[in-house]
Amino acid sequence: MKALVAIKRVVDYNIQVRVKADGSDVDIEGVKMGVNPFDENAIEEAIRLKEKGIVTEIVAVTIGAATHQDILRHALAMGVDRVTLVETANSLAPLAVAKVLKAVVEREQPALILLGKQAIDDDAGQTGQMLAALLNLPQATYASQITIAENQATVVREIDGGTQTLSVSLPAVITADLRLNEPRYVKLPNLMMARKKPIETLPLDSLNLSLTHSVQQLKVAAPPERPAGVMVKDVNELLSKLRTHEGLLP
Repeated sequence: MKALVAIKRVVDYNIQVRVKADGSDVDIEGVKMGVNPFDENAIEEAIRLKEKGIVTEIVAVTIGAATHQDILRHALAMGVDRVTLVETANSLAPLAVAKVLKAVVEREQPALILLGKQAIDDDAGQTGQMLAALLNLPQATYASQITIAENQATVVREIDGGTQTLSVSLPAVITADLRLNEPRYVKLPNLMMARKKPIETLPLDSLNLSLTHSVQQLKVAAPPERPAGVMVKDVNELLSKLRTHEGLLP
């Protein structure tokens, strides 16, 4: 069984992002980048399935400029077999990303397609669902547990108020939640070996896709700063302030 994992390059989750002075976008100049955390869970799950003998080959794919090779090297160091970069200088909306991944899936013919449930930069959480719809494949999102047997995947998924268990036939699209697993620590020797491994590069134009940009980013702004708190002497003063100044109490 072949597994394909789609990953995205985002600002490291430990970094406090800043908005450019002109408000055009987030400033990532010189900022540490890395694999989207949810996508790293997807990579880890594919590797664990391979260690169990269920998956025989893992292919990781990302979309972006040549700088995105760093996260592919990270995937190789974790244990992925092959990696593919769909190269483009443009930033793609979720639907366009899903169309690109559809072309890669049709090329690779995997039995299992894994993605993170969302990316931490835009928090859209749409690509996996759109990809499943375009491929006309079953989907299981927000997975916290995956069990594969007899060409079926049993998935425990996170929902409001609890969990839900689904059984989907393969091939299928599954999106990973953080509770799915704990990604392994990548050792330096593995990173050094990953630098020598080949990266397949596909120019986006070579896929002959018609991608329309239906979403336009107009402006980016930081959230307003939280006002400073006010110290009160006792409960009576607190209630008085809530009534007279904040209008929170009748």
